[in-house]
Amino acid sequence: MDHPLRFCMVTSFYPPYNFGGDGVYVHALSNELARRGHQVHVIHCKDAFRLFAHQDPEDTYHDHPNVTVHGLESRLGMLSPLLTHQTGLPLLKSGAIRSVLDQRFDVVHFHTVSLIGGPGILRYGRGIKLYSAHDHWLVCPTRELFRFGREVCTTRNCLLCSLLHRRPPQLWRYSRLLQAAVKRVDVFLMASRFSMRKHRELGLDVPTVHLPHFVADDPQTPAPEGASIVAPYTPYFLFVGRLVKNKGLQTLIPLLRRHEEAHLLVAGTGRYERQLRRMAEGSANIHFLGQVPREQLPTLYRHAVALVIPSIAYEVGPLVTIEAFQHQTPVIARNLGGMPEYVQDSGGGLIYDTEEELAAAMQRLLDNPPCRRELGLRGYRAYLQNWTPEAHLKRYLALIDDIASSRVACATDDSAGD
Repeated sequence: MDHPLRFCMVTSFYPPYNFGGDGVYVHALSNELARRGHQVHVIHCKDAFRLFAHQDPEDTYHDHPNVTVHGLESRLGMLSPLLTHQTGLPLLKSGAIRSVLDQRFDVVHFHTVSLIGGPGILRYGRGIKLYSAHDHWLVCPTRELFRFGREVCTTRNCLLCSLLHRRPPQLWRYSRLLQAAVKRVDVFLMASRFSMRKHRELGLDVPTVHLPHFVADDPQTPAPEGASIVAPYTPYFLFVGRLVKNKGLQTLIPLLRRHEEAHLLVAGTGRYERQLRRMAEGSANIHFLGQVPREQLPTLYRHAVALVIPSIAYEVGPLVTIEAFQHQTPVIARNLGGMPEYVQDSGGGLIYDTEEELAAAMQRLLDNPPCRRELGLRGYRAYLQNWTPEAHLKRYLALIDDIASSRVACATDDSAGD
C-alpha cells in the first residue's frame, strides 16, 4: 500500500482497559499503523473491563495523534457486556458502534469481540474485514478449550463446561448466528499454525491466514543501575503472565521448591494468585512481583536465565515468547498448542513434555551459559526477521492489498459478464 488508509479496530479490551495480550497487540498495531501515516479508530468497551476489574484501570497508555479511541460506556454499565455475552449481539451499544462504523473505512479489523458485540457485530461496517483470533472464542464458549477447568479439551461438553467455568450458557451458539456472521469477514488471522488447524478441526470453515503477532520496538534505555533490580535473585528463571490456572505456574512451583540453586520471579497477578502464593509459602527462591510496570519488564527479561511458559492449555501464540526473544532471552515452553512453534521456528529455546524434561532443560541453561547465550541470539535473530513491527506490517498490508486487488478483479469480471 503506497497511500494512507483508514482503519477501524473493534475490540472488547484496549489499554488501559485491558487484561492480556490481545489488547496489547491491538494497541501496538494501531499505533504502528498511525506512525506510518494511516488513520486509525479504535472501538472498545469500558464496561467489559469493569465487569471483571470492578474499577477503572490505574495504568496510563498513550496513542499517536492519528489514533482516535472510542471507549464505549452504557448507562446500564456492566449489564451491557452481559447481554452481549448472552445474545451474541451488540444491543445496548449498537447505536454507538454504528455511528463510528458508518464512517468510511478501508479496513475494519475485529479482535476480541465477545463482550462488545458478539458475532452480530461482524455484520457491521463496510470495507475489507479482518478478524484476529486471539483465543478460541469462535469455537469455544469459555475461549480457552480448557475442559472443566482441568485439562485441554479433547471431547466437547460445552454446556457442562460453561457451567463449571461459572459462565451462563450462550444459547445463540446453538443457532446459526455465528455461521452466518463469519461469512461477512474476508480473512481470519491466526497467530499460530496450531490455531489454524484447531479451528478447522472444530468446524470453523473460513478463509484463514497465518500471521504471528509482533512486539513493538522497545523505546526504553535501561539505566546503568537497572540490573540492581534483579541482582539479589540471580540466577533466576522468569514467568510473565496472568496468574490463572491454565497458565500452569502451579506445575513450576514444586520443581523450584526442590531445586533452590535458582530463583523464580513471577511477574503478574490474577484470580489464582492466592492459591499459588500458598503453594510457594516457605520457599526462599520463589518471588511474586505483582503487576510489574511495563518499563521494568525489559530488565527482567534481559537478566533471566530463561523465560518459562508452563501453560497446560492450548495457547494460541503468547506475546511473552516474542518479548523474550526481543531481549535475547531463551524460552523453555511446554510442548502444547501454539507455544512450541515459536521455539522451533527460531531455535531460540527448549521444549519439554514432562517434568523431568523441564528440570533437565533448566539445569542445562544454568550449567552452560554459552548455550544460553546462543539460544538467546537465535531467538533475537528470528525476532528481527519475523516479529518486528516492520516485518508484521509488511505482511499485514500486503494481505490487505491482495484482498483489495481480488475485489477489483471480481468486479471487473462481473462487469465483463454483464
